[in-house]
Parts: sequence; C-alpha cells; structure tokens
Amino acid sequence: MIRSIPSPTVSSLELGPFTVHLYALCIITGIAIAIWLGDKRFRAHAPEAKSVVSEVAITAVPVGIIGGRIYHVITSPDAYFGSGGNPVDVFKIWEGGLGIWGAISLGVIGAWWRYRQLAKRTQLPNFAHFLDALAPGILFAQAIGRFGNWFNIELFGRPLNAPWALEVPAQYRPTGYSAFETFHPTFLYEAIWCAGLAFVLIRLGKRLAPGQIFSLYVMVYSLGRLIIESIRIDFAHTIAGLRLNIWVSLIVVVGGAVMFRMQSRKVD
Repeated sequence: MIRSIPSPTVSSLELGPFTVHLYALCIITGIAIAIWLGDKRFRAHAPEAKSVVSEVAITAVPVGIIGGRIYHVITSPDAYFGSGGNPVDVFKIWEGGLGIWGAISLGVIGAWWRYRQLAKRTQLPNFAHFLDALAPGILFAQAIGRFGNWFNIELFGRPLNAPWALEVPAQYRPTGYSAFETFHPTFLYEAIWCAGLAFVLIRLGKRLAPGQIFSLYVMVYSLGRLIIESIRIDFAHTIAGLRLNIWVSLIVVVGGAVMFRMQSRKVD
C-alpha cells in the first residue's frame, strides 16, 4: 500500500546528444493540448476560423513564456541577482520559474495583437469569444505544467502526515524543515483545481455572455491559487506578513469579478 507520493528520482532524460528536461516537456505538452482544445472549441463557434488558434499561438505562446519568466524574475530577484545568484540562470527556464499571471497577461496581449492582424484579412468573432474558447485548454495546460514542479521537487507545502503527502528528499527541504519527510503536494492540489475548473467551464458552454468564461477562469483559478499559496513554504517576498502571490491573487480575483459583472451588463 502506498503511504505517500514519492518524489521523482530524475528530472531529465538523456536521448543521445540531447537532454530532455521533464519540466519543459510538461510545459510543451500542456501548450499542445491547450492549442488543440482551443482550436476545437473556437471552430465550433466559428467554423470558418480554420487554423486561427494555431496562428495566434505562434505569437502568444513565446510572448506568454517571456511574460511568465519576467514575472518570476521580478518577484524572485535574489535568486538571480542577489548574493550567490547568477544572472545567466534567468534564461534557464527548464529549471522552473514561470509566473502564471505574467504568462497570461503578456500572452493575452500577444494573442490580441495577432488576432487583430488576422481579423483584417477575414471576418472573425469578437476577441472575447476567442478567449472563452481558450480558457479550458489553458487550465489543462496549467494542470499538466504543475507536474513539472513535481519532477523538479519544488513548490511543495507545509509538513503533512497523510497518505497523499509528498516525500521530499533531505537535500530539497527548506531550512528549518529538515526533520520532516513528507509535505503538502501543492503541485497536485493546483493540478486538480485547474482540471476541475476546466471541466466546469466546458459544461457551462454558451450559458454565459461573451468573455465571461475567461473572466470566470481568471477569478476562480486565482481564488484557488490564493488558498494554495497560503500552504507553500518556499521562500517568497511578503507584504504585511502575506506572500506577494497572495496579494496578487486577491487583486486578480477582484479584477476578474469586476470584469465578469461588466460583461453580464452588456447583455442585460
């Protein structure tokens, strides 16, 4: 009987002269699924919009990854520019460190710019429909991406003694926690939260106004992230005793709720 979740013993695979980092593989797999599902959902709404999602993704994905990395570096500068830090590590994305809010913010901007370019050549629905089509796929991508944190043995939570606890080798335990062996598997909590929310958004279908699916994604995901952040024990900058990402989650929850309400008024 499995009494806890084991940590992986490898974080990369050697394929001849190539090294495949499993964190990066999780991110790439998630992106592929997001594009596939987003395309399927968008074409169900706009059958004539063939290949629009994949064309937008060519711009939005790299811009989103850059945004996610920028957010991570800005909120964790000591790891790269502090004592013992190495600025070159900023470019080592396979080691982990993509802030979802930076990724979504810049990714949406990149998608909006590319979508406008395509809309000049052909008739396309409002951009809000496009974001609604993408939202569940983005959540599945986030769920899969969190398993990259598992492979890197990072971002786990407080000590926990339960069958679903995560075993963490001694060398990965934060200062002050060396006596504990098992911890909250926050990567798994977030993966389940994201996947569950994705199914809910798919079920909602056309019951909401344009743009509300995406706003609901932003709001409800951030609510769950707020709770998960309160469990994590990795180093983070704090404001008034709360982790920075908790404050960001609160702001995004409120912003998502405001957008959700504003979009409902457009069809009242």
